[in-house]
Amino acid sequence: MKERLRGLGREPLVHFLLGGLAIFLFFAWRGTEADPASRTIVIEKGQVERLAEQFAQTYRRPPDPDEIDGLIRDYVKEEVYNREARRLGLDQDDSVIRQRLRQKMEYLARSSVESEQPGEAQLQKLLDANPARYSDGAVYSFDQVYLGQGDPEQVEAGARAARVRLAGGADWHDVGEPLSVPGSMEQATRSDIERQFGDRFVDGLVALAAGSPDQWHGPVVSGYGAHLVRLRKVVTPQAPKLADVRQRVENDWRAETIDVREKAAYQALLDGYTVRIEKP
Repeated sequence: MKERLRGLGREPLVHFLLGGLAIFLFFAWRGTEADPASRTIVIEKGQVERLAEQFAQTYRRPPDPDEIDGLIRDYVKEEVYNREARRLGLDQDDSVIRQRLRQKMEYLARSSVESEQPGEAQLQKLLDANPARYSDGAVYSFDQVYLGQGDPEQVEAGARAARVRLAGGADWHDVGEPLSVPGSMEQATRSDIERQFGDRFVDGLVALAAGSPDQWHGPVVSGYGAHLVRLRKVVTPQAPKLADVRQRVENDWRAETIDVREKAAYQALLDGYTVRIEKP
């Protein structure tokens, strides 16, 4: 039973529904009137305190009695217009409102999957797949071809053309544009590479360590522009222990799986609906 409950606790849908319940309870605590047909507006003491607190956060001082009365009048005006608009159905079939509600739900869904905790096995698998990324003592041997600068389409087109030339047997020294940094580095540490190309280039280079060695990949971005990179060798003196680099691995896991987890949360909601489409 404990294992089953623990498994449910990792389900994105469970996090999503719990987040929705939290928002529902929050608005219930605020005393928000759910029925637009109601003709009674109750301004409770807690609501007045929250209006005063919002004023103090904005103006760096508490409101005086006249300002509190003004805040209450403005809140009542907002509530009256809100209820009358809903009574008239102005919130129905309004693309702006629908988009705003969608954004709120997407924010809720993203918050729920962001709170999801990965298992130790998931993190260990990510660490095992690329230990060099998390090892400060790793050294790299690589070649680079500078592609220049430009918009993403231009860079990608240049990278494709360069790969075609290299696949056709061209000498990589003759491909690309000249640049006053080394075309090759041997057994270079992360700090060595950062001094030449910047940290973005190192991040891209490290990511290649999990791929096919001795092949041209890219574009990889540096402070100069874009490059094709051939990572020839990575030497990791000692694979780091998960306990020592857990936060870095978890951060990468969140970044790499956010889209998958968001889609899973949406799919779980979609599965509860029957969708009928009548095309003209």
